[in-house]
Amino acid sequence: MATLTYVYADSTAVLGPLATYAEPHCYDLCERHAGSLTVPRGWEVLRLAMPSQPQQPGPDDLLALADAVREAAARPAASAPQQGQRGSHAALEAPAGTEGTRRGHLRVLREPS
Repeated sequence: MATLTYVYADSTAVLGPLATYAEPHCYDLCERHAGSLTVPRGWEVLRLAMPSQPQQPGPDDLLALADAVREAAARPAASAPQQGQRGSHAALEAPAGTEGTRRGHLRVLREPS
């Protein structure tokens, strides 16, 4: 994986390690597309050294993930519609005659036999 960044003022495309944050004019590319990158005539490609191993998640990444999970768990669950009422997600409900398992706001449908 690599991140492609365009520097329009210098007519340059920079291909380097995967970016850790989003930025305008940056695009993440797989190895195949990073290797076959071409640029417009008159442009230059700067290929920065790529790490030999992908970067592993650090403590900050794991803490951010744990915080996001805690926040999601702390949110109150939406109340289910009462018998005879239709919720805002009526299109997600199982069609008549099909059996399914409801989990949160999604429904898992079994294939008809």
